[in-house]
Amino acid sequence: MFSGYANPMPRLAANLSMLFKEVAFLERFAAARKAGFRAVEYQYPYKFAAQDIAAAARDAGVQVVLHNVPSGDADRGEHGSACLPGREASFKEDLERAVAYAAAVGCASLHCLAGVVPAGVERAQLQASYVANLRYAAERLKRQGMRLLIEPLSAGTAANYFLTGSAQAVRILDEVAADNAFLQYDVFHMQMLEGNLALTIARLLPRIGHVQIADAPGRREPGSGEINFQFLLAHVEALGYAGWIGCEYNPQGDTVEGLKWAQPYLNPGSAR
Repeated sequence: MFSGYANPMPRLAANLSMLFKEVAFLERFAAARKAGFRAVEYQYPYKFAAQDIAAAARDAGVQVVLHNVPSGDADRGEHGSACLPGREASFKEDLERAVAYAAAVGCASLHCLAGVVPAGVERAQLQASYVANLRYAAERLKRQGMRLLIEPLSAGTAANYFLTGSAQAVRILDEVAADNAFLQYDVFHMQMLEGNLALTIARLLPRIGHVQIADAPGRREPGSGEINFQFLLAHVEALGYAGWIGCEYNPQGDTVEGLKWAQPYLNPGSAR
């Protein structure tokens, strides 16, 4: 199917922060490889030593393709600090920590969370801080040969988050004006925020650096909700998207049992 395209089949990456929770984090690399994944991503690796994560990935034979910059102060409900005025120094420290972890595992993309809108701060001030921090991050990552990603989040995941739509994200990327800064397009969040997935992906494809998937509204595996993933994955494939597609969802039960939907992609010999 669509065999004439350069990327003949979607390339799936397991999000190890959400999948394979049946085993400890460092064991999930091998579990993902056994299930057929050749790449993994995760959210926050910072509770573990970078060299231990690198060893787990290397021993399992999987490529690490994405993780997040630290999210800020969890006790204060933060989801990043890039838009927060006065937090520039801590943002840069968090970025350096993320770069060190990414370099250790050979990860080329980092997602930089925008942050939650604080009370009493003007949007224009948040925008200025966000753009300035992203410009700094893009320049810093470019020296490492890495890419910067930004992702709109829906309210159920991060209430009052600063970045809440694809159009806003593209305007910010235009203002940042860095050739290594891209949109992280999470199908679950975008369905909850604005829908119109197929046309939006087609229009924004040159700006999309990474795709993530989960069904809506429950953020479960494909086939559990309202999104037609058989159509959508074929659509993304036909557009020629050549990046990884991160499986960032909460399994309804056992991870491997819930991967039946993915078998045609994980095992190319399977019938599609």
